[in-house]
Amino acid sequence: MIDVQNVSKVYEMPGESLRVLDAVNLQVATGETAAVVGPSGSGKTTLLNLLGVLDRPSEGRVLIDGRDVASFGEEQAAAFRNQSLGFVFQHHHLLPQCTVLENVVLPRLAGGWAEAEAETTARAEELLAEIGLQDRLAHFPYQLSGGERLRTALARALVNEPRLVLADEPTGSLDQETTGVVADLLVQLNAQMGVTLVVVTHNATLARRMQTHYELRGGKLEKQ
Repeated sequence: MIDVQNVSKVYEMPGESLRVLDAVNLQVATGETAAVVGPSGSGKTTLLNLLGVLDRPSEGRVLIDGRDVASFGEEQAAAFRNQSLGFVFQHHHLLPQCTVLENVVLPRLAGGWAEAEAETTARAEELLAEIGLQDRLAHFPYQLSGGERLRTALARALVNEPRLVLADEPTGSLDQETTGVVADLLVQLNAQMGVTLVVVTHNATLARRMQTHYELRGGKLEKQ
């Protein structure tokens, strides 16, 4: 599913070049779960942005499901993100003016999918029921706990039935008990849906639940 080949990322700044990633290689099989850990500023989010076609490498290739995503134009990249990827962010980025159900269906409606709105809504309701939010459909984000907001974000990431889900510090704002519940949920969703999952995290509890483990330090990625 993922084949990162000798990827480097360099940011040009006045008077200097900042090399964030240095000849990184990463292979993740279809249906596999992988955790990337490392200190703050080590380039974890930069790597995730490259996988999510939100940025481009300075050197090397990023292949997702055999496609060289770094070669995509802006429209092709946007379509690929909507149709093939799911994103979960630390702060979730739920729209405060929208209900739980509306937040979940939004990516499907925004992507121009040839599908009736009722069918999209039914899929979203089914996803929310699977993760225990069937009684929160009409609630707004401010009415949810941190764990419920994260589960809403997971449902939103899955509504387009992506083959790959990328999660950036998904449990960063949660307590240890809730982190364990979320880790269980991620493993369950991977097993049930067969999605490939890459998680960037500082949390050792969450990282241990993934099948493979990598550490990013000083721009270098090593398998643990």
